[in-house]
Amino acid sequence: MSAPMKVGAVIITMGNRPAELRALLDSVAQQEGDRVEAVVVGNGAPVPDVPEGVRTVELPENLGIPGGRNVGIEAFGPSGAEMDVLLFLDDDGLLARPDTAELCRQAFAADPELGIVSFRIADPETGVTQRRHVPRLRASDPMRSSRVTTFLGGANAVRTRVFAEVGGLPDEFFYAHEETDLAWRALDAGWMIDYRADMVLNHPTTAPSRHAVYHRMVARNRVWLARRNLPALLVPVYLGVWLLLTLARKPSGPALKAWFGGFKEGWTTPCGPRRPMKWRTVFKLTRLGRPPVI
Repeated sequence: MSAPMKVGAVIITMGNRPAELRALLDSVAQQEGDRVEAVVVGNGAPVPDVPEGVRTVELPENLGIPGGRNVGIEAFGPSGAEMDVLLFLDDDGLLARPDTAELCRQAFAADPELGIVSFRIADPETGVTQRRHVPRLRASDPMRSSRVTTFLGGANAVRTRVFAEVGGLPDEFFYAHEETDLAWRALDAGWMIDYRADMVLNHPTTAPSRHAVYHRMVARNRVWLARRNLPALLVPVYLGVWLLLTLARKPSGPALKAWFGGFKEGWTTPCGPRRPMKWRTVFKLTRLGRPPVI
């Protein structure tokens, strides 16, 4: 019999939620099966007190969400090589069940093509999963598990071989759409992504617009995502659809101004290396229910 998969956990923090961070680390420590090793990355901030045995890295500046998580990956060796699977968890979340790590081991062991698992996020008081936290177009039933084309950044598990093959998260994105960038590269390399309703991270209900830079980053990174990953023919289609969707949602004047500023920035600034996905990947995404034009 093969040895159980080694599982690690990467948590980034700004140091401003010490009680929530400690509760999350306790939920990680209580996972069934072999110990889940954890690293906490202080993203431009000191790391609060953590239990003995938890690795810590303190960065002198805030590298953003993808940059901080990439540092956490490398804390487990190149591309996380010390581990078979890494969990990525928001520091104000909490693993709802003690068997989540074991479910991850079983899922990855049973499916050699599985590269990423997206957890279900549920409000700890109401149990409600927001529609935006179900990473597919048909999101009305959050209790239905399925293959998907992207994943949730603060509640997921990634096979470390994915990072070794396609690289980490795009540092330059700082915040927004970095998960989809990695997801598209993983799918293009032949990996698959699952949404699992039985793997739950409890997390308070929030609005993404709570981040001051939300509208600018979302627009800029959407353009970068297309420029980096889509065949040239699909770039204007994808961005045209998102422009229309944004206008249809009738954002406020300041929000729309920030969005258009980010959209312009996405075209006029470097987006990192361009590696357009294969057309067979476009068809794979379409078969999975989300063609890369929306």
